Amino acid sequence: MPKKQSDSSTAESKVITKDQISAGGVAFRRTGAEIQMAIVSVKPSLRWQLPKGIVDPGETPEFTAVREVREEAGIETEMIRLIETIEYWYQRVQYGQRIRYHKFVHFYLLGYRTGDVANHDHEIEESRWISFEQALEMLEFKSERGVVEKAQTMVEAMKL
Repeated sequence: MPKKQSDSSTAESKVITKDQISAGGVAFRRTGAEIQMAIVSVKPSLRWQLPKGIVDPGETPEFTAVREVREEAGIETEMIRLIETIEYWYQRVQYGQRIRYHKFVHFYLLGYRTGDVANHDHEIEESRWISFEQALEMLEFKSERGVVEKAQTMVEAMKL
């Protein structure tokens, strides 16, 4: 009688699920009568998005948002307040293992203090100042366009 083969594919196909916490921001400035915000084009995809990144151990989401905007957009900002936390799921293969991530991204409204968008880090192809309206046309992700709409409402309500 033939031996029954063990099903080794079950162990290999098991998907690990992890939570992932990121933070980023809508950094804005007033130039004359116009209000502008910073967006970034990320390598290698060259898609336009809001600056954001993983919350490192020991960091708060607020700290991470300011740090990521400094690194990716090249500018120093000050924390104003939380805009929204979005969540979504995505998968990737890491070291041959499929991992499913439940991602939470905390987006904050950040006021521009100093710096130049040309001083972004190596992960970014380009960082630029644009209007809120342009951002709504250029941003890749629908969820980020929703964040920008809320940020615009918040900025317009401020006495600048």
